[in-house]
Amino acid sequence: MEEIPALILDLTIILCIAAITTLLCKKINLPSVLGYILAGFLAGPVVNFIPTIDDMASIEVWSDIGVIFLMLGLGLEFSVHKMAEVGAPGFLSAGIQAVGLCAAGFFLGELLNWGNTNSIFLGVMLAMSSTMITMKSIEDMGHKKEPFAALAMGTLVIEDILAIFAMVILATISASQSISGIALAERIGLLLLYLALWLILGIYLVPTMMKKLVVLMNDEVLLIFALALCFFMAILAQHIGLSTELGAFLAGSLLAGTVHAERVEHLVTPCKNLFGGVFFISVGFMVQPAMIVQYILPILLLAVVAIAGKLLFLTLGGLAAGQTMETSLRAGAAQTQVGEFSFIIAGLGQSLSVTGAFLYPIIVAVSVLTTFTTPLMLKLSMPLCRWLERVLPESWQRALEQYARSRQSKKNQDDRDWTIFLKSYSRTFGLFGVLSVGTILLGVRTLRPFLEEVGIPGPLPPETVTCIAVYVVLAFLLPAMLRMKKRFFTALWLERTSNRVILSILVIFRMAAAVLLAVLPAFLLFGINPLWLALMALAVILLASRSNKLAGHYLQVEAQFLANLNERKLAVKFGEGGNAHQWLTEQLYVITLVCPQGYVQEGVSLKDLDWGKVDSVKVIKLLRGREQINIPEGYVTLRQRDQMVIMGAKRAVENFCRKQAEQGVLPWPGEHLRTLKEYIEKQEEANQLLCCGVTLDKVADLQGRSIRDSRIKEDWSAFLIGLERDFLPIPNPDPNLNLRSGDLLWVMGSQEMAGKLMGLGLLDYDE
Repeated sequence: MEEIPALILDLTIILCIAAITTLLCKKINLPSVLGYILAGFLAGPVVNFIPTIDDMASIEVWSDIGVIFLMLGLGLEFSVHKMAEVGAPGFLSAGIQAVGLCAAGFFLGELLNWGNTNSIFLGVMLAMSSTMITMKSIEDMGHKKEPFAALAMGTLVIEDILAIFAMVILATISASQSISGIALAERIGLLLLYLALWLILGIYLVPTMMKKLVVLMNDEVLLIFALALCFFMAILAQHIGLSTELGAFLAGSLLAGTVHAERVEHLVTPCKNLFGGVFFISVGFMVQPAMIVQYILPILLLAVVAIAGKLLFLTLGGLAAGQTMETSLRAGAAQTQVGEFSFIIAGLGQSLSVTGAFLYPIIVAVSVLTTFTTPLMLKLSMPLCRWLERVLPESWQRALEQYARSRQSKKNQDDRDWTIFLKSYSRTFGLFGVLSVGTILLGVRTLRPFLEEVGIPGPLPPETVTCIAVYVVLAFLLPAMLRMKKRFFTALWLERTSNRVILSILVIFRMAAAVLLAVLPAFLLFGINPLWLALMALAVILLASRSNKLAGHYLQVEAQFLANLNERKLAVKFGEGGNAHQWLTEQLYVITLVCPQGYVQEGVSLKDLDWGKVDSVKVIKLLRGREQINIPEGYVTLRQRDQMVIMGAKRAVENFCRKQAEQGVLPWPGEHLRTLKEYIEKQEEANQLLCCGVTLDKVADLQGRSIRDSRIKEDWSAFLIGLERDFLPIPNPDPNLNLRSGDLLWVMGSQEMAGKLMGLGLLDYDE
């Protein structure tokens, strides 16, 4: 019989011991992570009276895999929307705590004469709390639905993200001890750029790929796909200068945004539990009683600093974010332990040979000690809060309450025009700007050296080929940077004169950034005078931004990106059991305006007025005495006393009303702004307007065409008011947007439209 490999024997030993120790921890209501650490201690080199492992190197490989799985699991619990939901309280609380504990840990390390590098690592490790232990303590004590629990979990999400970036920065500093501050900032900036580029491409590609392959993905194939993506991104991250942990985390984050997130998490959890358990067991190997005895005073000191510091800084962070004293203090008390992420950071320091051997077992001991004290701190938080309310001056308490109310009031006004406009501005500018910078860097730093190394056939040198390739991509990306939501821009422009200065600066800034990016490739590759390049680039970008064909392509990219980014959220909101086909008629608004006597635009055609392009509104009906014109054509001219039924997004209609009021065009007496759904349901005219939904899969000849070229109005006697793509609502779509299979088109028209759609077998839904 063949001899059993040492790895199998070692796994048998550690898993058997871990099964016993974790059961014991569960029995006495302690976190299972302590059972794993105890199992590692018992199976490690210190304890000799029970079987111990022989092949430490193989276990360490499994431990490294465990870290990757833990990061994948963390990523599956995190998405861009989850970070947005955390909001300012989580960011402020985590940020203040991280800065405070990092500083306290560093100065404490210096006080103990441990050296700069050990002190830096110590500060970062002290700032990390444990998501698992915090969750376990809150659940066991029945506080999961209380306000402080949401703040605590939000803070932990941000702490985990900060830990990921801290690992990247620490690895960079450790690998280049003599690096200058400017060089370090440049390297970190490049890493952040690559990270943003990576996220954007991942959000665009991964969900799109999964949608196409979903019919082939049973549980087995989906698990293999998820793990392949995880390890591929881990390796790619290390290749471009990031960490494998960050790559695995990003893989989980990308999967977390898809509709398959719960299914993937269910499939991956057993793997994460197994390999993650091996990682925590390997942490137990590092527990050295002799060293703990030797460093018992620093361990106790660090535990006190961690508990007191976290309680103080997390409470201050919660108060700064506008939370109450009770919520802030209890959220801080729930996070007063040093978490398992500290073990990963300590392992990073050892793998880079930049930290002392004593630091790992010390931080493990501190973590174990603070884990035991967390439930106690949570129990003491309420008495401590009541004591503070008695001793703090009443003026301080009133000031804190007033500050909390003002923060909440500000939060409730987050839907203001400036907020919406700046979000749209930043999203478009960031999306296409990062892609543009990434294209230039990949061309100059990767493509050109590759072409120089392998050689290319033909007379063109590598620099020319690289320049052409980069500009082909930039011709698509840079015009897209200049897009913005006109209706919010118009609203802000009309609201007050001071807004116009800021809006003009934002427009100039975006144009200048586009010109700068257009100049960079030729300047970096050939050293051409940037002034002449800038003048040419400005003309080309302005010309390209007016290209309908290019606009159709980048609108397609942006729509796909937004659909992927919001896939999971939209599926929950509009999917099975949701409100899939009610969104459009509730997001578009209608009002009836009357052209006054002596109307200055009398006789002007709707085509010449071009309100659709200028103001993003549409005249859906004209009432002229007893005459009624549904969806009037562009040649129709306006007359005095005409009643115009205007439709558009709420802000667009409000802006239009404000502009028209200057010319005496006012709402019909008693008329008010109402949703399109309400208007359609309460029509009193004989020839009423109808809204219908048409699935594009039934109209193959429209797939791939732009809305402008679709002939929907001519062939269906209908007006396209919006569409739904992968659950993403797109009201008032740009005419250059290309239609694709799976789109649900929302069209408006009269009975003639309904008859044509029914005759063609296209009518799916009606309002």
